[in-house]
Amino acid sequence: MSKNLATLSSKPQLSIVIPVYNEEEGLQALFDRLYPALDKLAAKRKIAYEIVFVNDGSKDRSAGLLAKQVDLRPDVSRAVLFHSNFGQHMAIMAGFEYARGEYIITLDADLQNPPEEIDALTNELLQGHDYVGTIRANRRDSFFRKLASRAMNHLRQKITRITMTDQGCMLRGYSRRIVDLVRQCDESNTFIPALAYTFAANPTEISVKHEERFAGESKYSLYQLIRLNFDLVTGFSVMPLQIFSILGMLLALAAGSLFAYLLVRRFVLGAEVEGVFTLFALTFFLIGVMLFGLGLLGEYIGRIYQQVRERPRYVVQTVLEKK
Repeated sequence: MSKNLATLSSKPQLSIVIPVYNEEEGLQALFDRLYPALDKLAAKRKIAYEIVFVNDGSKDRSAGLLAKQVDLRPDVSRAVLFHSNFGQHMAIMAGFEYARGEYIITLDADLQNPPEEIDALTNELLQGHDYVGTIRANRRDSFFRKLASRAMNHLRQKITRITMTDQGCMLRGYSRRIVDLVRQCDESNTFIPALAYTFAANPTEISVKHEERFAGESKYSLYQLIRLNFDLVTGFSVMPLQIFSILGMLLALAAGSLFAYLLVRRFVLGAEVEGVFTLFALTFFLIGVMLFGLGLLGEYIGRIYQQVRERPRYVVQTVLEKK
């Protein structure tokens, strides 16, 4: 393939954004599959491409490996190095900022999403779809992760009305219009695929292969997955607050009715001790509901607090590229 198809001296049509965090064990395997797949795609479709790696404050040798790769393929490679760890979605936002293509595809660095699948997403984008979601076929994750993902997909769809069959797959395609709209949203925390979906005029979903992680372990702990889904729900809907308000009114009505009933029994039957433990259980239940409500309210207030501080969402240390 001639270099003029994939050179950075002219504006590329396709940008691949890859967040990297502590992936030194698998980066070389990623390079060995990614570049041949994209070179083949460029020759097949006659389009220029670029790869924008975003190192999210890795503590291993990932940054050094990315620097070497930029030296090896300066025609198509750039690496954005963060000052510290800001999270996967902020790394993608930075990738969007530095990507120059008309079409942008995001890809994880762990090879669970095969680079060879990029061609299928590119085809959908070239056909006019402005957002291409993906569904992992024969998903290679634990039963617990698949069950939790299915449950959160269902909850998210009911609350936000955002339809994504598989919200956890990072292999997705976006048109330049969608990426520019996402970048205009100055939110401290956001779930990029859901945000992009709300702007899409002609979205689609396709099935893609899913493989086992090449090396290392998932960067998302149980807490981080819960945190991510809180961001998703509270960032796109106030329905949880509305549901809690309705629940509060129903509990207040029930508590008032119970008080009236007990008051009548007091005067009719006199003092009695039966049912004390039932009242304890009811009291603990109501306390639990109130604490949950405080936590839910605190989640929304926390989002406001993070937003009004207006701190930078990420800090770029340097950009490695050959001009």
